[in-house]
Amino acid sequence: MKLNEFDYYLPKELIAQEPPKERGFSRLLIVNRKERSFQERNFNDIIEYLNPGDLIIFNNTKVIKARLYVKLPDGKEGEILLVRKIGENLWEALTRPAKKMKEGIILKIDGQEIKILERKKEGVRIIQFLNSSDREVIEKYGNIPLPPYIKNLNIKEDDYQTIFATKEGAVAAPTAGFHFTNELIEKIREKKVKIGFLTLHCSLGTFRPIKTENIEDHQMYYEDYEIPEDLIKMVEETKKENKRIIACGTTVVRALESQMKDFDKLLPGYYTTNLFIYPPFQFKIIDALITNFHLPKSPLLLLVCAFAGKELIFQAYQYAIERKFYFYSFGDAMFII
Repeated sequence: MKLNEFDYYLPKELIAQEPPKERGFSRLLIVNRKERSFQERNFNDIIEYLNPGDLIIFNNTKVIKARLYVKLPDGKEGEILLVRKIGENLWEALTRPAKKMKEGIILKIDGQEIKILERKKEGVRIIQFLNSSDREVIEKYGNIPLPPYIKNLNIKEDDYQTIFATKEGAVAAPTAGFHFTNELIEKIREKKVKIGFLTLHCSLGTFRPIKTENIEDHQMYYEDYEIPEDLIKMVEETKKENKRIIACGTTVVRALESQMKDFDKLLPGYYTTNLFIYPPFQFKIIDALITNFHLPKSPLLLLVCAFAGKELIFQAYQYAIERKFYFYSFGDAMFII
């Protein structure tokens, strides 16, 4: 398959630049795979499409202040985007300007020093925080790493977190979870729908675009995830009752399906994944998917095409564009059933 097969045109005005004035009041497009039909609703109406005994799984990762503005040895400004913690005060990171970020140089933020230890493939650097802990520097000097297509720089930190965000480590948000409020969760529980959590720290694997002409040549970057034991019990119980496993977001899909691909069952503990889901793909866990509208030529778009079929997804995207749904992180949502 060629990358251009997964391209589409999106008018710039449909790229959401800020969250809805009130969380939970986005639009929702119901995509019915069996009927090949679309239905427009408000997001809170999702409860009408949930059944007692269903299990919704959320990603409880929390976005860290991963963007750091630094001074280079020549006094000019630079930027670090932390992407994955790999050791004590050690991180994989993207840096700008890339040509000046050479091995051995010391970057500074006030009196704090950060050393570039190594340059890896695809422009990733290994960096080390020298005279203070990474946590101290991130908390004091870091900035929330909003995606580059969001030009509104006045976004509040809480707006780029889900209400479930408890496990620090992500450098991008699991945006499908943005639509849920405590009030909606309470109503979902009252309907006897089960709620479970896992953790996948969204990083390069989630947001880096595909650059290879042939889809199969793309290599996903590793991301860390955790499967808790109580979630496994909930999944097994739900499957036995022939109820649905509903993933909230592509990151949840990747964590669950990575386990099935690697072990053919869910196992508790900490893992890493570079699973790239693209058509065709045999899903073994999830039955339905809550997700936002994704960028052209992105791994996330390919994942939803693998789940619902490329033709149906592109029809749904065209339907959403014609009806002026908002796209990307702060945009509207789809519920693929």
